[in-house]
Amino acid sequence: MSTELQDSATVVAANSDWFTSAVVYQVYPRSFSDSDGDGVGDIRGIIERLDYLHTLGVDVVWLSPVYVSPQNDNGYDISDYRDIDPLFGSLADLDELIAQLHARGMKLIMDLVVNHTSHEHPWFLESRSSLTNPKRDWYWWRAPENGAEPNNWGAAFSGPAWTLDETTGEYYLHLFSPQQPDLNWENPEVRAAVYEMMNWWLDRGVDGFRMDVINYISKDPALPDGRVWGSNRYGDGSAFYISGPRIHEYLQEMHREVFSPRAGALLTVGEMPGVTVDDARLFTDAARDELTMVFQFEHVGLDHDGSKWRPKALDLVDLKQSLGRWQEGLAERGWNSLYWSNHDQPRVVSRFGDDGAYRELSAKMLAGILHTHRGTPFIYQGEELGMTNMAFSTIDEYRDIEAINYFREATDLLGLPEHETLASLAQHNRDNARTPMQWSGYPGAGFTTGEPWIAINPNSARINAAEQVGRDDSVFEFYRRLIALRHSEPIIARGDFRMLLPDDPRVYAFTRSWGEQELLVLGNFGAEPVEPDVDPAWASAALLLGNYPDHTALALRPWELKVLTQTRAM
Repeated sequence: MSTELQDSATVVAANSDWFTSAVVYQVYPRSFSDSDGDGVGDIRGIIERLDYLHTLGVDVVWLSPVYVSPQNDNGYDISDYRDIDPLFGSLADLDELIAQLHARGMKLIMDLVVNHTSHEHPWFLESRSSLTNPKRDWYWWRAPENGAEPNNWGAAFSGPAWTLDETTGEYYLHLFSPQQPDLNWENPEVRAAVYEMMNWWLDRGVDGFRMDVINYISKDPALPDGRVWGSNRYGDGSAFYISGPRIHEYLQEMHREVFSPRAGALLTVGEMPGVTVDDARLFTDAARDELTMVFQFEHVGLDHDGSKWRPKALDLVDLKQSLGRWQEGLAERGWNSLYWSNHDQPRVVSRFGDDGAYRELSAKMLAGILHTHRGTPFIYQGEELGMTNMAFSTIDEYRDIEAINYFREATDLLGLPEHETLASLAQHNRDNARTPMQWSGYPGAGFTTGEPWIAINPNSARINAAEQVGRDDSVFEFYRRLIALRHSEPIIARGDFRMLLPDDPRVYAFTRSWGEQELLVLGNFGAEPVEPDVDPAWASAALLLGNYPDHTALALRPWELKVLTQTRAM
């Protein structure tokens, strides 16, 4: 390993709050880089691209699931927690990935799915084999109620949250698909088995976990009916499993059994749909020994009209109110995660920006706004290139179980026209983020030499890493500068945050302060120039970062970002 790599600015500090100045990059392995030409990304493909990530400057790689899986939900249905699916490689490949990351001063966190397993996991195969099997209580089983499901809960991927098992005549609970039965965390044997598995991975060199829907693991054992909203066929049971009655007990136990011996070195992130600011303060308060940070969903629900399949325009005032409340709520205790995109969300430049004439400018502005908040930023693969949503013409082009199930339910059961259903899927479907990484403008986009598992966005010919790396005004190089600022400027990692212009529908504005230094961050969320109503004294401040080549005081041009710095009077 070269001296340059060993001395990289991405080397994580040894202090326990190292994550405050770190940046995380999510790799969705299936779509990142294919080393063997089978059309599916793999671990060796990731290894081949590590110098790219090192050049970008990220500190942590979050790896979406690569465990053995039937792939009903692209790996989030795990059938063996302690082995790698041959689709992605081997344990030896993963060991090499860990070693290569560590040699470059980077860490690896694994995606961990322990709310549910695959229906092919040996635990579930035993559990369903008989009413008296020792693992029967490892999952949620219930006898029929009046010949039907035990309660009225609906599943996240359409249909009821219960499936009748013919072998024993009882129903099992699955908050997602029938191929993803929920583990029963009330059973201490389940928890012990999960903790043993987590320690096995940490002993192998993994540096932490991103934990999928971890606030679903504690259910109300009574399993009451949920409220039925409007014309929905099923009840909303979320009140009985989102941040349920024993969730803090379970996470504190997990910390004692798994994280505590390595406290300070790990990154533990809990994906928590429906979590509130007050909840998150408890989950991430370092004194409570639970998690480093959580993923909340409030800001990525603001452009839904009650359902992700009914999109609406983003109201910037709503976005500022939401993110501002999280900044304020976790200012004294706890810690924020910062993200626009991930494998479950559409591409941010198509969602909140302008993926046409102002694609590069709006991609940079959105990045600058997010990364200068207080919290740990997460970059989803391709976001640093300004990759856009994909236009899917037919349902046959989709691969995501959620979109396919919704289409079938909407057209077959509700009788909605196919063209209207496809239109409702277009903006927020998860496959928007899952098209292959665009490495070059050549056929296969540098992702594969074979037939890709999902279509490559045709705009890869002009939006790709080869065209951007080294081009000073590219989206990629802007991200490099942004990441370097977090590493070098304590004010960005740790400074106080104060929202400005909360009611302005076009300008996102806030200040950061640390000692004698103060920053003003301004972002124009539109194509029309605007004069922000901020203290005119800022007009003489120095420009720390911007997405235009020149600086015009406080006026903001289309999709312009300004990060201004000055010394404040103490």
